[in-house]
Amino acid sequence: MQIASKSAQIRGLLGWLALSLAATIVGALASVHAAAFYSSLVQPGWAPPPWLFGPVWTALYAMMGFAAWLVWRRGGLRAQARPLTWYLLQLAVNALWSWLFFAWHLGGGAFADIVLLWLLLLATVRSFLRVQRSAGLLLLPYLAWVSFAAVLNHAIWRLNPAILGT
Repeated sequence: MQIASKSAQIRGLLGWLALSLAATIVGALASVHAAAFYSSLVQPGWAPPPWLFGPVWTALYAMMGFAAWLVWRRGGLRAQARPLTWYLLQLAVNALWSWLFFAWHLGGGAFADIVLLWLLLLATVRSFLRVQRSAGLLLLPYLAWVSFAAVLNHAIWRLNPAILGT
């Protein structure tokens, strides 16, 4: 069963996009000095330039919100409680990462967080695929980016033990 009303669908889409934007804002608050901090760290040669992160995350958050909306419109929150709960959990863990890494300089904590994020995201992708295939597929670039970010997080943490404690 899909959400029938066109206005309800538009409000739902705006709501899921706003929720993703809220997670972005929470992470951004921790990342006020991220560019300077990130560039001060010893990085592996394959690390992307700092300017790349903003556009990538903007696109990913938009795709995430749209994917959640596609699932939500298949009956709403009650009908899709499990996949949307996975989504909300991974969104919260995602927002926490910026605080751990950029604000609190906890490389090990950030790495543990991103591993948890990856597991929650995998559960989200699987549950979204069961409800709406295109919603699950929309999350695959996010899963790929988080996989890459986890490896990068680990490498930077190990290269900067005095700055990025546990």
